[in-house]
Amino acid sequence: MSTEQAAETNCSASNVHILSPEENDSKKEAFKRTPFSKLKKVHASFKSPLQVAESPKFSPEEEVAELQRKQELLDLEIAQLEAEGYRVEELDIHINKLHEYNDIKDIGQSLLGRIAALRGTTTRDLYSHFGLELDD
Repeated sequence: MSTEQAAETNCSASNVHILSPEENDSKKEAFKRTPFSKLKKVHASFKSPLQVAESPKFSPEEEVAELQRKQELLDLEIAQLEAEGYRVEELDIHINKLHEYNDIKDIGQSLLGRIAALRGTTTRDLYSHFGLELDD
């Protein structure tokens, strides 16, 4: 038997079917990564979450006028708060104290988590053990 005859015999014996380019394309379309998904969005094209909606185009003069209007409203609001007795310095102090409080609270939460892990319990159980409220 010649090598050509042997090759023909082996191919016909194993029933190998070589796909044409057209058949190959149709196979790719039929194959999906999640063929049994009931969600249609699974097979949708990718949409970036960073897409920015088209905003109406304004001329530079219109943008400047809008910004000046916003500035006037903010100045009015600041004057109203100052008339009620609030001071900018007080606000800065209050904001700094809130930042410090949040930092201390984060450290406390971290410590409670570590203690809970060492004791093999939950942080919820530790709250009652240390006399803390869950909304603290």
